Amino acid sequence: MDNLRLTAEEERMLGGQDGDGVALALRVIVSLARIEGAPRLVEITSAHVDSCLYHGQVSLDFAHKLVELGAKVRVPTTLNVGSMDLLHPGLIRTGTDAEREIALRGRELMSAYVDLGCTPTWTCAPYQLPNRPGLGEHVAWAESNAIVFANSVLGARTDRYGDFLDICAAITGRAPYSGLQTTEARRGTVVFDCRSLGDRFLRSDLAYPLLGHHVGSLVGSEIPVLVGIPEDVSEDRLKAFGAAAASAGGVALFHVVGVTPEAPTGSLDHLPRYDVDLETMRATRRRLSTIASGALDAVSVGTPHASYAECLQLADLLRDGPPLQVPFYLSTGRATRARAEDTGVLETLESAGVTVVVDTCTYVTSILSPAWKNVMTNSGKWAHYAPGNIGVDVVIGSLAECVASARAGKVVLDAW
Repeated sequence: MDNLRLTAEEERMLGGQDGDGVALALRVIVSLARIEGAPRLVEITSAHVDSCLYHGQVSLDFAHKLVELGAKVRVPTTLNVGSMDLLHPGLIRTGTDAEREIALRGRELMSAYVDLGCTPTWTCAPYQLPNRPGLGEHVAWAESNAIVFANSVLGARTDRYGDFLDICAAITGRAPYSGLQTTEARRGTVVFDCRSLGDRFLRSDLAYPLLGHHVGSLVGSEIPVLVGIPEDVSEDRLKAFGAAAASAGGVALFHVVGVTPEAPTGSLDHLPRYDVDLETMRATRRRLSTIASGALDAVSVGTPHASYAECLQLADLLRDGPPLQVPFYLSTGRATRARAEDTGVLETLESAGVTVVVDTCTYVTSILSPAWKNVMTNSGKWAHYAPGNIGVDVVIGSLAECVASARAGKVVLDAW
């Protein structure tokens, strides 16, 4: 039975009074709402679109159709990474027919989304930009790490929106009132007690991608509740946890007791429970890495896109010491790069031999040489996807371990 009820304005939009582009987009949103059994649509205040990453001709066909029909976004809409670094196009390899197609069509697709009125942010970390949504605010964000950060750290509300749904929500300003848009779907379902990991480990940056990968692997799309995380944990570490949990599983919302805005404050005894210890984290590192030692061909950090604080941390690590022996890539957003340039941080990074990539990421675009086989990263997400996406072996380490390894030209890991 169809329980969906539309407002008079939504009925007018569906009937074409706001143009054929809006009508098409709302038909998509209404179809999703009916599939999910939503009772109504909810007005959103912003969108983040992942459809701008080229996945074949269908990506272009849909975007061009919306442009042809005169559609424009009606809420502030940021754009995820594309298939090109538009500021440094020479970084993108175009040696094969497939690479040339992606470079050409990828640029065309990115342009189409700008034509739809989206802001050309080209970052997978829109939460690092100004005017991010607040507690309880309904939004429609795509990109798995952006979704989990918005829901968990900001307390905004977004369900998982994939390609085409995201831009349709932006054009209509509507999303189905279902899933994580609703209060009842946001309660924690499983507890992870991290207290035995100890303060020293939990204050290291490596703890959070490893913990995220472990949690995501176990819970799938459930909602984990973390106990024992330091109350002053940084947003960057919560970002690393969420990105790894979203890629290893389907986590779109997590709670950290004493830290995140919707975390439970009462008893958790009624929920299933996992205890996490250091041996579990050592096993997770071994499982996430496909190599443990030996020579390195490259290092790639900044997935999700590095924040300014992470750029500053990397610059501090590189300021003194021996030169890098292998290529070192840092992926970040344009806004962060601009700030780093203004403050001299970019010059420090580039003088040390770091290649700064914007608008895209090294595990989705042909940037690294196909001859390179062993790559190190500080990202649980990069380590999870890169072996399948670009055919490399990977080892995960802290940012300090990445720098030490790049200087040595081989894997250097600390004992813990």
